Amino acid sequence: MSRAMAAKTIPEVVLNSGHKMPNLGFGTGTLPLPPSHVLIPAFIEAIKVGYRHFDTAACYGSEEPLGEAIAQALDQGLIKSRSELFVTSKLYCNEAHPGLVLPALKSSLQ
Repeated sequence: MSRAMAAKTIPEVVLNSGHKMPNLGFGTGTLPLPPSHVLIPAFIEAIKVGYRHFDTAACYGSEEPLGEAIAQALDQGLIKSRSELFVTSKLYCNEAHPGLVLPALKSSLQ
């Protein structure tokens, strides 16, 4: 199945913002966390086979390798822009306090 066909067969939900989010996502949490030289090619392969939704979290340790994989996928022409991907992350419970949320969000976005 081609990448375009795979992407079209994954159901989507329309969010209140109007953005479409694929119902099927590639989870990036695993213990123990493999090294980046293992994770990055796995994420790139997921993009190649049609995944467009990636689920991560700062506590997983996979945000940075996922960001690198996305940069490489852009360089390789696997995706035309970052907007083709839907990336979800999570706020860890100990960061859900005033004064900690914004720094945690900025760190995840970095």
